Parts: sequence; C-alpha cells; structure tokens
Amino acid sequence: MAAIKQKLPVRRFDAVIVGAGGSGMRASLQLAEAGLNVAVLSKVFPTRSHTVAAQGGIGASLGNMSEDNWYWHMFDTVKGSDYLGDQDAIEFMCREAPKVVYELEHFGMPFDRNPDGTIYQRPIGGHTANFGEKPVARACAAADRTGHALLHTLYQRNVQARTHFFVEWMAIDLIRDQDGDVLGVVALEMETGEVLILQAKTTILATGGAGRIWSASTNAFINTGDGPGMAARAGLPLQDMEFWQFHPTGVSGAGVLISEGVRGEGGILINANGERFMERYAPTLKDLAPRDFVSRSMDQEIKEGRGCGPNKDHVLLDLRHIGADTIKKRLPSILEIGHKFANVDATRDAIPVVPTIHYQMGGIPTNIHGQVIMPKNGGQEIVNGLYAIGECGCISVHGANRLGTNSLLDLLVFGKASGEHIVRSKLKEKSHKPLSEDGADLALSHLARLETSTGSERVQDVANAIRSTMQQHCGVFRTDELMQEGVRKIVELDERRKYVSFKDKSKVFNTARMEAIELDNLIENAKASIVSAAARKESRGAHAHRDFPERDDANWTKHTLWFAEGNRLDYKPVNTQPLTVETFMPKARTF
Repeated sequence: MAAIKQKLPVRRFDAVIVGAGGSGMRASLQLAEAGLNVAVLSKVFPTRSHTVAAQGGIGASLGNMSEDNWYWHMFDTVKGSDYLGDQDAIEFMCREAPKVVYELEHFGMPFDRNPDGTIYQRPIGGHTANFGEKPVARACAAADRTGHALLHTLYQRNVQARTHFFVEWMAIDLIRDQDGDVLGVVALEMETGEVLILQAKTTILATGGAGRIWSASTNAFINTGDGPGMAARAGLPLQDMEFWQFHPTGVSGAGVLISEGVRGEGGILINANGERFMERYAPTLKDLAPRDFVSRSMDQEIKEGRGCGPNKDHVLLDLRHIGADTIKKRLPSILEIGHKFANVDATRDAIPVVPTIHYQMGGIPTNIHGQVIMPKNGGQEIVNGLYAIGECGCISVHGANRLGTNSLLDLLVFGKASGEHIVRSKLKEKSHKPLSEDGADLALSHLARLETSTGSERVQDVANAIRSTMQQHCGVFRTDELMQEGVRKIVELDERRKYVSFKDKSKVFNTARMEAIELDNLIENAKASIVSAAARKESRGAHAHRDFPERDDANWTKHTLWFAEGNRLDYKPVNTQPLTVETFMPKARTF
C-alpha cells in the first residue's frame, strides 16, 4: 500500500461508490461487468440499505394493464414537478423506463405477474393516461416489497460480477486536489476504527436522502444526508433543498410508511365523519392525486377539525372494501405494518395515517450523466471525478414534487446512465492522479475536532433539537415568520454542534463516533433546507407558503443553489427544453 504525508494507508480502485442502495449497486454493476475495479462502501449490509423500504413499484409505461406511453409519463412527471423539473432529464428518464424494467426482469427480479405472464402494474398517484384524463396503471410491482426485491436482485448480480463491498464502512470526507478534481474519499472502518484513503479515478456518491433531519420521518436512521454533507464541506452547492416531500400515509405516531400502492389497489382516505374527502380536493384523481396535493388536503381536514382519534390529529386509510384475499396477496407488508405499528387488522380496521417526511427532491446538482456540476461565470462546469446519483443527487427529474414510483426509476435509469458514461470515458486506461500531501487534511481535521473536543454538548441533544426545529418550522405549510425563526434556531444549533463531545474513545464499533460524524452531515442538510425555503417567496410543489399561496412563474422558475461557505444562496434557470419534443408550458395543477 502507498501512503501520503498523514501516514494513512491507501487502497486504489478505478471507481469508489459511497452507498449500496439501488442507485449505487446499479452503477457498480454497470462498472464491474465492464471489467473495472469497483469498491462500494456502505454503513449497513447492502440489502439493508433504505431502498429496501420502497413498496409501491417502479414507474414505466409498459402498458400491461392499460394503454400507456412514455410521453404521457413525461407529461405527468413535468406537471407533478410543478414545472421545476428539467425537461431534458425527465424525457430521458421516461424514455428509458421500460428498458431498465425489462432489464431488471432479465436479471431475475420477481415481479408480480398478470394471467398472461406480463409484469403486473398498479395505479399510483399522479400517473395518468392521455394527459390527465384518468388514472393509469404504471407501477411495476413485486407485491408491496418492490424495493426489497430490487435490492436483492442487484446485490446478487454484483456478487456475480465480483464487486468489492466494504460493509460497515463510513465515508468521512471527499478528497479534492488543487484543480478541484475529486480523487476519492477518506473512510472509516467501523469494526476496527481504522481510517484510510480509498483513492479512485472516479467517485460516485449514492448515499440516499437526509430525512432524519425531521422528527417524524419514514426514513431509516442511516439516512443522515452523508453525501450532501460531504459535498457541502468540499465547497460544492446543494440544489433545491427547500423541496421535501411529505408522504401522505405515514402511520400516525410511528412514521412508518404505508405504500401509495394501497391507494393504487383501491384504498381510500376518510375523515372523522367517514367522508371520502379527497373527492372535494381532487374530483378527477381523488386519492390518486400527487403526494404534495394529498398531504395538504389531509392537513386541511385535520386543521378544520375533521381529524380522527381522541386528539383529532390524523385521518384514516380504509382498505377494508378491497377484500382480505387481495390485501394478503398484493399488500402483505401493509397488513403486517398495520398489526405491528398501528395495532389494527387492515382487513377489518382502517389504519390511522398522517403526512410524514419521506423524500428529498433536492441534492447535489448533476447533469444528465450524473456528473456533479457547479456554477461558473454565468454557466456551469463539471467537477472532474465526481458523480452523484439517487436521492442524494439532483438531476433534476423531480423538481418541486416527486411522483410515486419515480424514485426507484430514478435509481435504475441514472445508476445505469452514470455507469455507462464512466465506461465510455475509458476509465480503465486512465491513471490515478497523484495524491497531494494535504489531500486528507479536511477529513483528518474533521475527525481531530471530534476526538479532542471536551465540549459539554451531547450529540443526541443537538440532533433531536435539529429534528424538532425542522418539524416545527419547515413543515407541510410554511410561513415567513415560522421559517425565519427556524433559520435563526438552526444557525444557533450549528454553533452548539461545534461543542459536542463523546466520552467513549474506543475504536471497535464506536457508535458514539459514528453519530457525531452523522451530526455534521445533518446540520449541513438542515441549514441548506431551511435557508433555501425561507428565501423562496412562492408556493410550488411541496413548498406550500401561506404568505405567498400562488406559484410565481415569472420570478421563481429557477433552481436554488445553497453554499455552506457564508450560508449563501445562488440560483440557476430550469431547463425547459426537452431532448426531442416540445416544451410543456406551465399550467395550473388540477386533478
């Protein structure tokens, strides 16, 4: 092994991928099968990555259950994004969707089947036929465990392709040279506490979302925004972080996800009066309207006193009319979740649900190949050696609001696209750039601060305060006063974070050290989100601003860019020009 001035051991690979979820393993498979030497880091065993929690399906216009085509899918995605999505990337994703699904089928993915042997598809919110005329079945599903099946399928293929997995390792910081190129990551092995450099010709961030900056979240505890946190500390911007999706159906009091596939199979939302209230808000699509729309409607019902339970703080998801046989066949996990987390039998009782933070539409800005980009002289430049894919990246196909099933599709399409782009770059023939003497200084100073701190702040106290502040000040409905107060509180918490310490300095599986590192990532994501939200003076998609209730296309059809240095904001225009078709012009979103 080579070593640099800091005496850290170095391991070299053609590509290092941080994150072993759907996007990371789809990219690693593309690279490994092309003969590249690939390392995948993961805080957990790959099949425990958060993609495993995805339930409803993968969006693709196969047309197996009803007439469909990619152009309608593109229209729905642009409209669902509230016209903030980049239309070139959206067209690419929707065109590629059937290909990546059939490819996954050939990998051995155990999709549910129709009687004729084709892949089973169910309706999901916001997906329509003939430009919004009626709901369409577009979600390719493996019961309500689609993400679970997807992860296992990709992991098995990666094992076959001899991908190197570094399980229970954590990336600390990116390594950038004087040219700004990324040369790999400094990482920590949890089992031993050893810190080393994983040097790479190309580094891919696939770390998932940062949903754990909220106290009520469908996200796993590992979702602490590590990729965006590392990018922010390395001087890179984060894009559109004000847009966070609240999933309409998290189990009340638990936050555990109830798939949109439940409503796709015929489940309905009812209030305390037993009323199917979505007919009032979305007369055409009803319970299958997009998630931001349904979440606001639920919140309105609760605020107007029609909530359920002793505190009138939730509504009910009713699937009893679907029938026990269908529930057991198509929604077995939901039946189990109802038992374990709501103490109800979904075949006989409605499930108490409430909007819960679920997905970040923003992230590290990239182009259509997954290459990280940053603004320069009125344009943008590529950050050499760095890609970002999946939920931590912002391509931006989801804009201000993601449609259900487009997340798993995003993972597959852009995981594969980034892999193909890297293979086409003839990476195998290139050599590693030399590591500078101070290449690992950012990570080492970061670790040294945590190790030597004698401050009185506890990691969990600061982390819980971040979550409480974001929940209270950056929720489903926002006001200028609420958000400005939230900015002030988050800035104060950033100061408190600098004085956290932990007493246990042992090396082997030291969870206190891991949580302290994760806290540094949580605060970057929280600052980016609330500062960006406070600055956007309109309502668009998931950003519902009570002081500015209308969408302002003249002034705000632009992407937000947040920089950690100076906590400052910049903006760039939305790409409204598709690859081959005409632009979808902004219209009022009705359902």
